Amino acid sequence: MMLSDSARKVQDALEDFGLTLRVVEMPQSTRTAKDAAQAIGCMVAQIGKSIIFKGARSGKAILVVASGVNRVDEKIIAAHTGEPIEKASAEFVREATGFVIGGVPPTGFATPIETWIDEDLFQFAEIWAAAGTPSAVFALTPGELLRITAGRTIKVH
Repeated sequence: MMLSDSARKVQDALEDFGLTLRVVEMPQSTRTAKDAAQAIGCMVAQIGKSIIFKGARSGKAILVVASGVNRVDEKIIAAHTGEPIEKASAEFVREATGFVIGGVPPTGFATPIETWIDEDLFQFAEIWAAAGTPSAVFALTPGELLRITAGRTIKVH
């Protein structure tokens, strides 16, 4: 199956980790956690939604991979990063990750991004993440998510 350039970038990153995970491009949108769960046929809580924040002092990108049902408490993230955070603009997200909002994967970035992973995702044997476009996804385990992001697990809400 031919993948779009952005989805191929994610597939290549997964293969670089030696993983046999497969990116799938869905016929319908997977832009939101709810859309993704409907397209895949899983619970919204099994969607690892990628949210990019911007460090208010450093200007660096900070990735939070949260369960699709959880709202991220920005104060908690700020406490872990050691600086206030702000919502990132679509332009900042694209510059920092190389991907558009609604398709930001947890891997495949040109440079590493500080990553925080919602501990609630670890209750599932299988979770799903965005794969570079608003209609591309891939399944993985929480342990694989930890490995490909070099992230740290925290309570995000």
